[in-house]
Amino acid sequence: MSDIPRLLAALAEPTRLRAMQIVWRGGEHCVCDLMCALDATQSRMSRHMGVLKAAGLVVDRRDAQWVRYRRNPDIPAAVIRIVDAVLAAVEKPRRRAA
Repeated sequence: MSDIPRLLAALAEPTRLRAMQIVWRGGEHCVCDLMCALDATQSRMSRHMGVLKAAGLVVDRRDAQWVRYRRNPDIPAAVIRIVDAVLAAVEKPRRRAA
């Protein structure tokens, strides 16, 4: 999980970043819920979640025909700090230049 470029590349795509905002808060999230929240097709959402899984940020569990995702409980503290910083930067309201 120390592949920082892979981590940042996974977070750089807007849909994946928005998915991480949802998953990072905790709990388990069905891909169907993420699809609705992010206005994405099942195949597109699954592809994005696969990238986040490959980066070690999420883990999944099959539940009948759907897959449920949650934050990887084994993420190193340094990576948690990076993701927290990225998400905090995105969530801050942007100031307009005067």
